[in-house]
Amino acid sequence: MTFQPEKPSQAGGGASTVRPTRKEAEEAVRTLILWAGDNPDREGLGGTPDRVVRSYEEFYSGYQQDPEEILRTTFEETEGYDEMVVLKDITFESHCEHHMVPVIGKAYVAYLPNKRVVGISKLARVVEAYARRLQIQEKMTAQIANAINDVLKPKGVAVVIEAEHQCMTTRGVHKPGVGMVTSTMLGAFREDPSTRKEFLAIIGK
Repeated sequence: MTFQPEKPSQAGGGASTVRPTRKEAEEAVRTLILWAGDNPDREGLGGTPDRVVRSYEEFYSGYQQDPEEILRTTFEETEGYDEMVVLKDITFESHCEHHMVPVIGKAYVAYLPNKRVVGISKLARVVEAYARRLQIQEKMTAQIANAINDVLKPKGVAVVIEAEHQCMTTRGVHKPGVGMVTSTMLGAFREDPSTRKEFLAIIGK
């Protein structure tokens, strides 16, 4: 698995980081177990460092994907279709970049085609590619919208994300059931209130 750190503009600046070895990652997990007050060598925890590292490979697989490349295969044979394309209820699991605990929610993605359309599974894969990184919800919402806008160059893009953050429900203020909603509207969805209203009605917001 090749490590591809985010570009400085995405990661907030700074030099690229050399990826530790798998053994070093497992040793880091052992250190955290010790710090928590347990024995990493006891029977129940013996395989935990390996399992945690394998979990991280899945949790953060988005770093190995290029969302814009996912969108590059498009179709022109649309018979003149130029109405809204909406994908609803895209479930995702991400991790808060501040506390590294789960963020679980749904995304709603729409665009107004400009001669070209993309397979709907690609929209879900773009959500997944950005979700499977250390994230904040506001940034993830904008990243999804900007990628679709940059590659498809549609008349407009809309993304709404609603999610529950376990950094708020399992620690800190301990407020379960609280959901956060973010949105990014570009092009016609920002400029035309009726288009935005239609999208929000379709997704039930």
